[in-house]
Amino acid sequence: MINTVVRRLQKIAARFPDKVAFRDQHESVTFAGLDNRARSMAHIIHQKLNGAVKQPIGIYLPKGTHCVEAFMGAAYSGNYYSPLDTAMPKERLDTIMNVLAPALIVTDTRHQKDVSAYPVILVDRLEQIPPENDDLRDILDAVIDTDILYVMFTSGSTGNPKGVIVTHRAVIDYVDWLTDTFSFDENTVFGNQAPFCFDNSVLDIYSAITNGCETVIMPEDIFLSGMRVCRYLNEERINTIFWVPSAMAVAASSKALEKAPPSCLQKILFAGEVMPVRVLNAWRKHVPDALYANLYGPTEITVDCTCYIVDREFDEMESLPIGRACKNTGVLVLNEKDLPVARGEIGELCVRGSCLAHGYYGDPVRTQAAFVQNPLNDKYPEKIYRTGDLVRYNERDELVFIGRKDHQIKHQGYRIELGEIETVAASAPEVESCCAIYDEERRRIVLCASPAELDKKELYAHLKQRLPRYMLPGLITAENALPLNQNGKIDRQVLKNRLREGL
Repeated sequence: MINTVVRRLQKIAARFPDKVAFRDQHESVTFAGLDNRARSMAHIIHQKLNGAVKQPIGIYLPKGTHCVEAFMGAAYSGNYYSPLDTAMPKERLDTIMNVLAPALIVTDTRHQKDVSAYPVILVDRLEQIPPENDDLRDILDAVIDTDILYVMFTSGSTGNPKGVIVTHRAVIDYVDWLTDTFSFDENTVFGNQAPFCFDNSVLDIYSAITNGCETVIMPEDIFLSGMRVCRYLNEERINTIFWVPSAMAVAASSKALEKAPPSCLQKILFAGEVMPVRVLNAWRKHVPDALYANLYGPTEITVDCTCYIVDREFDEMESLPIGRACKNTGVLVLNEKDLPVARGEIGELCVRGSCLAHGYYGDPVRTQAAFVQNPLNDKYPEKIYRTGDLVRYNERDELVFIGRKDHQIKHQGYRIELGEIETVAASAPEVESCCAIYDEERRRIVLCASPAELDKKELYAHLKQRLPRYMLPGLITAENALPLNQNGKIDRQVLKNRLREGL
């Protein structure tokens, strides 16, 4: 087995040297070009670090082909990279930098001033590609599959950035499963939606590098209009997408799917948040011949650990399963006593396998709390990751996501999963997106929904017919669009802050 992503890049560049690997709205790069530019960057990194390896390299660039070149350059040099969003607030960037302490930053002249405290490499002033040298060859020979590939910072439910440490082996294991399951090959054309600081992008990037796929890096402003999304997919002849449901809802909430159905799409994968069945049904109606798959997993287990390939019809009141464990991944569903759940019982989803991250960068306390010894094994060391997500098995032995442990509330003496309220609200015809939060001070459930013109009385009546009284919201708010975080998910923290400020 090829044990590093760099070796995979070398292999695919030899097989498809002139094939376009990645392209954005400004430029494109072939597989051979990507390999050459990565080697060039690795050579400069090697010089600037005086030959040091296993160092953190910050990649502070707008999303585009240069980002991928920088990722591979860091890996080529025997170091690891951390994607940094150029649009993130300065306070968050400073917090991440304090944790990461990068040895150097790869950026461009436009953003250089934001990271002036660190040594930099400017991609738009990259030196001429040097000949291959023995230093890089020796470095690549020394890298093993348990070495770090990237550190990706995620806020999770706390709002405090955590640097998730992921290895070459974990990414290769994930991509091999994807390839076996979805038959990605040189004819696959990805439409990349995920920001590169969001782990969903790992599927697009490393599936391409493994299989010779082409990845179209879609402009962010495309997703402001459902019609633009559909037309872009058709114009670029994109046949495979892996998006968050919020991005798919943009097309589903308008008549775009009906007027300009994405006729080239063959595989439609989604993850990152709960997929409203209403949105899925709209896509299946207008793009009926595509394969649909619901993937699930936190960043700490290398993107995804379970998968459900949609094989039947679903009513809008049903929850879409997250399926079964991916190949070479073990899942445990444990109750509050750390025992396997009984049939129908809700428990915490825990994961084991080579997919697990090494932990949180520079944060042993949170690492030890989340990455723990398997409580079902007292014979030898075996780590599992506690996801904090609550699930249950349905009658088909498929896992169904219920909600976050930290979104489970105690209200009027009842334990309530806010995710259940969201599922029912999302089934209402007028609702485009929604989020349920809990107002601790006033002891009430608050449902935030869009669009602003929805009839809140009708929505409440819809909920009242389908939920017990103790689960009904004490307040419903409606706005044009719910706030999204940098990964395209609904930003609960912003909604909670608004609540504290008096909505």
